[in-house]
Amino acid sequence: MENENNQPVKSNSGRWFWGIFISLIVIAMFFVGISFLYLTKIISGSDGSLEINGKGNGKIAEVKLDFTIFSSEGIVRQFKKYGEDKSIKAIILRINTPGGGVAASQEIYEIVKKTRDSGKPVIVSIASLGASGGYYAACGGSTIIADEGSLVGSIGVIIQLVNYKELADKIGIKSMTITSGELKDAGNPFKDFSEKDRTYFQEIVDDTFEQFLGVVSKERKIDTAELKQYATGRVFTGRQALKIGLIDSIGTYEDAIRIAANMAGIDGEPTIVKEKEKSTLIERILDTFSNNELRSIKEELRSEFIDQPLLQYKFVY
Repeated sequence: MENENNQPVKSNSGRWFWGIFISLIVIAMFFVGISFLYLTKIISGSDGSLEINGKGNGKIAEVKLDFTIFSSEGIVRQFKKYGEDKSIKAIILRINTPGGGVAASQEIYEIVKKTRDSGKPVIVSIASLGASGGYYAACGGSTIIADEGSLVGSIGVIIQLVNYKELADKIGIKSMTITSGELKDAGNPFKDFSEKDRTYFQEIVDDTFEQFLGVVSKERKIDTAELKQYATGRVFTGRQALKIGLIDSIGTYEDAIRIAANMAGIDGEPTIVKEKEKSTLIERILDTFSNNELRSIKEELRSEFIDQPLLQYKFVY
């Protein structure tokens, strides 16, 4: 091809061809790599655990409760897995949470207690915060330790309701609700809260609070009457919590490992087994291939923004 001055013109078609070809090669290699890693994951039967080798003769599992509690599924699954694994001699429950939903917190407590009662030591290590539902779960352990500056406790129940009636009236929004009973729409944000509404929710809170008190009183061996003076929703430092009996000792995560090894009869440095944290891009992409993971993410988002439990053992800060 020549231009109007009879000078040869280089065609761009070759460049486009090689550019597209190289791009396709890169994309193909990327997906081949992803497929290979995914296939390796399936073939190896990896369950998402990572072992940090020690020099001891036994294994200790670590389970992290480091999120606001909306679901108990992940924690229950790990405790069942490690509880049934005879090579795991003890479990460390590492807590850093303000608590969350009442039912989910109770379910975590039950699986922790069941594991403890089966004869496998469960050492609870509180990091910065072990409050409300997190503390409820901690009570199922064999022993509870926390740093001096950790925040512990917040024994109490909360229901948070929002009312939009005044705003709705101002902008002309009207709501009509048809119910089968006068308390069916108690807490409706588009109507004034009645005294019956308040009494109704207060009775629920009081009953759930008594359940919390009962568990702490039984597990920590503190008289209910004495406990009530501390169960006002307040948190305590680790040092304060030790004095009133909410925890067993002051200590760090390393101390928790040492205590777990002693309780499990492990000589030397134990092997720590814990869920692998998904931190790399490849691992996150791999996770998207799992319907269960996608469902888990969806449920987590719904819990965070839509389906927050009405009734909560939660420290509000």
